[in-house]
This record gives sequence, structure tokens and C-alpha cells, in this order.
Amino acid sequence: MAKINCIGVLTSGGDAPGMNAAIRAVTRAAIFNGFQVKGIMRGYRGLVYNEIVPFQTQNVSNIIQQGGTILKTARCKEFATPEGRKQAYDNMRAAGIDALVVIGGDGTLTGARVFAEEFDVPVVGLPGTIDNDLYGTDTTIGYDTALNTIMDAVDKIRDTASSHERLFFIEVMGRSNGFLALNGALASGAEAAIIPEMVTTMEQLDELIDHGFRKSKNSSIVLVAESELTGGAMGVAQHVKEKNPHYDTRVTILGHLQRGGSPTAADRIYASRMGRASIDALMEGQRNVMIGIKNDQIVYVPFTKAIRDDKPINPALLDTIKILSI
Repeated sequence: MAKINCIGVLTSGGDAPGMNAAIRAVTRAAIFNGFQVKGIMRGYRGLVYNEIVPFQTQNVSNIIQQGGTILKTARCKEFATPEGRKQAYDNMRAAGIDALVVIGGDGTLTGARVFAEEFDVPVVGLPGTIDNDLYGTDTTIGYDTALNTIMDAVDKIRDTASSHERLFFIEVMGRSNGFLALNGALASGAEAAIIPEMVTTMEQLDELIDHGFRKSKNSSIVLVAESELTGGAMGVAQHVKEKNPHYDTRVTILGHLQRGGSPTAADRIYASRMGRASIDALMEGQRNVMIGIKNDQIVYVPFTKAIRDDKPINPALLDTIKILSI
């Protein structure tokens, strides 16, 4: 493998709290070990359109506490084409970049895998997504902050739910997985979580509502993962309203609120550890791997496993929610 002198860093896909902490760690760990660093603006779009800038340690000063990403992020249709990736590679080489650290979710890592294989480029990925859906790591950068945002929002909604004796369905992000809904429900004391991994039939839903929303409780809260499988909070609420018109039913969709805000201590620590580890991985000759944390230890997960393997949920948590909702 050719000697690495300069490392490029980018963020891609949906933003996640802690991405700036990761950028800071990658930049400073690289400089500490004698590498040059180039910041690539707007993800893969920045590679295609040559938005590449030199990074020094001062470029990442005072950003660890900031949400979002100072490198910006964007979708890039051009990078999905062979011609676009070739342009990206040519710009990367012209800028003197020998290896990449990419921060993002499964779409970002999928693009990284294809790019690395086509052009034999050393690439290391960091799991930056609030969804926590990447296999091989106990947590992803941004997940803990999003979970705390959900908990805070549900706490506030519960005040009005109790005051008006209402049944609230709260939709949270998560795409095809229910980590945010499941653990958000547990943390906020919600009566139930409806997640795509364990699709609830309408009969089960009716039983769940009858169990949780009864005379001894003057309000109930159910968290619903946004998904075609669950029908989202609007679909679930519509069914309940038709079946139980006497319930005062409301829907709240938290949306992009979950992606914002200053990262928690946990996300800053995970991002800093993973960012430093990405430089260690490149120095060890690793390539096409995602940095993960398992049992509080840094691990290297091949892109193919991180992207393709399903990350399992713990079904016992659903039972815990049910037991604690009596």
C-alpha cells in the first residue's frame, strides 16, 4: 500500500450530534501523528465538485459542543454514477489526499465501500447516525443525544396529556429500525413502543391500548417508529380513533428536532474515541472498515458487515415496557 501523507475527512447523509466532535478528533489525531488533513465540504458532493480545503488544528477549535457539522452535508446523485466517482477520485488525487475518513450512516458507508473498491483507496468509516442501525457497534454517534431529545420532548408532552386526559402517539425517527422508539419509550415511561422489527397487528394494538389506557390512568403515551411497516403515528392513531372514538387522541411528530442540539457527554466521548481510532486504523494498514465500540472496546467492522447485517434489538425491552406500564 502506498504511503499515506494526507487524510481527507467528510460528513455525509443526515447530520447527527457529535459529528463535529468526530471531525475534531480525526483532524487532531492525524496532525499529532504527522499527517496533513484536508476537509471536504458537503460530503461526496465536495469530492465531485472539488470543495476541498486544508485543515489545521485551529479549524476544529471550539466545535466539540456544536451540533450539526462544520463540513456541511449533502446528497449527491453524481457520486452514485461511475463518472461521478471518477471525477471525485481525480479531485482527491489532485488535492494530494491519500486516504479518507467518512462520517455517516449506511448510505455513506455504502458509497465509501464502492469508491474504495473501484479505486483502491484506503477508507475508514465512523458511524454517524441517530438511528443506531449499523451492525457491529453498540452505539452510533448522535444516538444518545437524539434519545435524550426524545425523552425531554415526551416529558413535556406528558404534562399536557395528563392535564387533558389524552392518548398521545409520538412519532420518532429510526427509518427501518426501532431503537429510538424502544429505548425512548423505556426512558420516558411511555406505555408502549410500536417498532418495525416487531410489527404490531391491529388486534394487538387494541389490546395494548385497552391495557394501558384504562380508568386508573388519565393519559397514555405510545412511541411509534416512522416506518411503512408501522404506518407511522398518523396511521396508528387513525385506527385507534376509528375503533375507540371516545378516546381523545393526539399525534406529535418530532421530526428533525431529533437531529439537532449540542451533543451529550456520551456522544462527545464516543465521537472522540472513534475519531482517534480511525487514524490508528489507517496507520495499521486497515481499510474498508467502520470503527465501532463493543463492550467499551474499539473494534474494526468490515463495511460489508456493518451495512448488510441487521442489528438486532432486545425484545425483552418490550416486555419491560409492558410490565412497567401497569
